[in-house]
Amino acid sequence: MRRFEMAPVKGIWRHELALYKRYWMTQSFASMVEPTFYLLAFGYGFGSMVAAIGHYRYLDFVATGVVGTAALFTSVFPGMFNSYIRRAFQHTYDAFLAAPVDVHELVTAEALWIAAKSSVYSCTPLVVALFFGLDPSFGMLLVPFMVFFLALGFGLFGMWTSSVVPSINSFDYVITGVVTPLFLVAGTFFPVDALPDWARYAARVNPLYHCVELVRHAVFGLRPLADLGHLGALVVFAALMWILAVRGMRRRLID
Repeated sequence: MRRFEMAPVKGIWRHELALYKRYWMTQSFASMVEPTFYLLAFGYGFGSMVAAIGHYRYLDFVATGVVGTAALFTSVFPGMFNSYIRRAFQHTYDAFLAAPVDVHELVTAEALWIAAKSSVYSCTPLVVALFFGLDPSFGMLLVPFMVFFLALGFGLFGMWTSSVVPSINSFDYVITGVVTPLFLVAGTFFPVDALPDWARYAARVNPLYHCVELVRHAVFGLRPLADLGHLGALVVFAALMWILAVRGMRRRLID
């Protein structure tokens, strides 16, 4: 069993922070403005035809769903593309491993950094929705922590994917065949209960669905037993992706 030390994680975070200070404006613009466009386009577009879903205004329903979608996009894409570029082109990871850093520490540090940023950026739709009539609640304070586990899992998923694809162009298969279906079948823009049986079952194993449910419950009223189940699903997903990401990156970088 390899030891896990925090010093390498802190060192990698300092490296990420130095890069972030140079590029924070462009990263923040894309990460915050895009989900806001989704919220306004669907909330006011479909919202003009669908006033409410259940007990929720459609704009509020979409706002809570887009939080999870924002977490998906702001974690899986950095996990895929940044990891591939740093490993295959820039050889940044080779430089890290030349220091007293092991692969599992490298993967953990990178994924935690992605998740930390994503959990902050993903709250933008809620902030915007507050200005359009969403009632504030204390549960909103829990949203960044809930979203963190989804972002951690998908950041690790992206890193694992970057270790198995033969070229950077192969990410098109992952985006079209995996990310897009997860995005569409998660209860973000319409209730999962309205889907056919097979799609409802598929949604239940979709980590994004569990995050969307957690966020909605945090905003509109917590449901402790159900929420523990949703949170447990996200933790299991993140743990499984960590194992796969570490194995995949170790095979690429060392074996």
